[in-house]
Amino acid sequence: QVQLVESGGGLVQPGGSLRLSCAASGSIFAIRAMGWYRQAPGKQRELVAVIARGGSTDYADSVKGRFTIYRDNAKNTVYLQMNSLKPEDTAVYYCNQEIKVNSGSYYSAYWGQGTQVTVSS
Repeated sequence: QVQLVESGGGLVQPGGSLRLSCAASGSIFAIRAMGWYRQAPGKQRELVAVIARGGSTDYADSVKGRFTIYRDNAKNTVYLQMNSLKPEDTAVYYCNQEIKVNSGSYYSAYWGQGTQVTVSS
C-alpha cells in the first residue's frame, strides 16, 4: 500500500509565495519521476512541473522562472516552490509519483489527494 500526502496549500496574495510538499510512504522499492499537476475549475488537469530521478526538470511555460520543483530521495518527497504567484495559478494541485513497490513490479503512477492554492487579494 502506497500513500501520498500533500501539504502546503492555502490562500496567498498576488506576488506571494507558497511551498507545496508531497511525501510518499508505504511499500516503496523505487521512485522514478515525480511531478505536480493542477486543475482549475472548469479546466482539464495540466502538468505544472516534473523532475526525473536524476534531477532533470521540465516546466509548463506558464510557470517557468517562477516555480521550482525539487526532490529529496531519502524522504521520498517532492516539493514545489511557487514564487510570484498570480490569480491564474489558482487551482487544486496534485502530486504524482511513479513508484515500484517491489523488484518484480512495474512502475505505477500514484496521486496525492490534492491541495487547494488560491491566489487572491
